[in-house]
Amino acid sequence: MRALLVVNPAATTTSARTRDVLIHALASEMKLEAVTTEYRGHARDLGRRAADSDDIGMVVALGGDGTVNEVVNGLLHAGPDPDALPRLAVVPGGSTNVFARALGLPNDAVEATGAILDALETGSGRTVGLGIAAGTPGTPDEGVPPRWFTFCAGFGFDAGVVGRVERQRERGRISTHSLYIRQAARQFLADPHRRSGAITLERPGADPVRELVLSIVCNTSPWTYLGDRPVYATPAASFDSALDVLGLSRLSTPALARYATQLLTSTPDRGPRGRHVTSFHDLTDFTLHSKVPLPFQMDGDHLGLRSSVTFTGVRRALRVIV
Repeated sequence: MRALLVVNPAATTTSARTRDVLIHALASEMKLEAVTTEYRGHARDLGRRAADSDDIGMVVALGGDGTVNEVVNGLLHAGPDPDALPRLAVVPGGSTNVFARALGLPNDAVEATGAILDALETGSGRTVGLGIAAGTPGTPDEGVPPRWFTFCAGFGFDAGVVGRVERQRERGRISTHSLYIRQAARQFLADPHRRSGAITLERPGADPVRELVLSIVCNTSPWTYLGDRPVYATPAASFDSALDVLGLSRLSTPALARYATQLLTSTPDRGPRGRHVTSFHDLTDFTLHSKVPLPFQMDGDHLGLRSSVTFTGVRRALRVIV
């Protein structure tokens, strides 16, 4: 098999020496071309090249969730075709690695590489569903092109936290869980919509859900991890179904404390609950509108302000090695 290895040199949890070891391990089992990314969007371009090739059978993404997202968007640039497109393998190298861990891979890059080689030997793999987010026709965002996401998107409060963390990282701060907690507190204090939300969720054949403060769209569960602790915003979400949504219509100080506690103690069977919680399972098509432009993120990547986003859940999108 010919394989393309996409290496993010800025991956936070792998050293250059570790990456060399992983490359040699993979190259011992396949005809491997390793390419180090050099600019934002390079991994997407490499994924597109692999999708358009005649002989690349697998793409290995070595990096965090952002690298995986770029590779996936390149692979699926012409649409999903899990039987014809190169398969995807992920070696976790970021700070959280939600997609890889949700697939059941070890969070250690060396152990994950071993698991991938074992899966290749036994022919193990699965087809996963993914989500698409695009600008909504007839709104100021209608020109925003569609983009795939692998595990989550957020509109409102949580996307604002992601944006704050990214700005801190650009200033040289290291991505840690304490950094996220501090930025979440600052976002809460600065958010003018936490008591009366600006977001409306619309889905075909149903009444709209109005005045949401935040909306989290999940393609799998857990939603994220705090260290080794999984956090379940939408416990029923799965790579085998469409998209799940969690919405909160109030974020007062008591409400924030209550829902934060529920998230920290969430389980695969029990997520956030209460009078201000709205949740939906297995939605194929829906739209989130806002009265004012709000922060938007996908797979932990802050994408700026949006006023309307249309979501589509695709149940069979890509074949992965696992």
